[in-house]
Amino acid sequence: MALRQIRTEGDEILRKRSKEVSKITRNVKILAEDMLETMEHASGVGLAAPQVGILKRMVVINVGEGPLVLINPEIIETKGEQTNLEACLSVPGKAGEVKRPTYVKVQAQNIEGETFMVEGTELLAIALCHEIDHLDGRLFIDIAENIEEEQRS
Repeated sequence: MALRQIRTEGDEILRKRSKEVSKITRNVKILAEDMLETMEHASGVGLAAPQVGILKRMVVINVGEGPLVLINPEIIETKGEQTNLEACLSVPGKAGEVKRPTYVKVQAQNIEGETFMVEGTELLAIALCHEIDHLDGRLFIDIAENIEEEQRS
């Protein structure tokens, strides 16, 4: 496993739409492992492949319930609404209030290529939406209100 460089705001790859993963190869599995290690090293709860410079529809998430690898994730159902402060590893030093669903149901493939569903509420729902947005070239700052710069002392 290896740490990957996290791309930051201004890098054009973050604004591009990712391509579907058509076949789960050894390289896709290595990418998933590297993304998990990179996310954990950066103390994040989610990371999308474009954030490490790869335009593939893959995300990793860990909100404290164990790591999830989602390949070709697709939101198929949402309910409710919550507003929370969000930040992003690709937008260092900024945070803003974002409206997201309180419940999200996502269909994806796991690292073995098997289709599965994941249902998330609260933080997991936020993470799912946030990371899937990355796959379509959207950043949280595109929809956030009251964006604040982190104060440095």
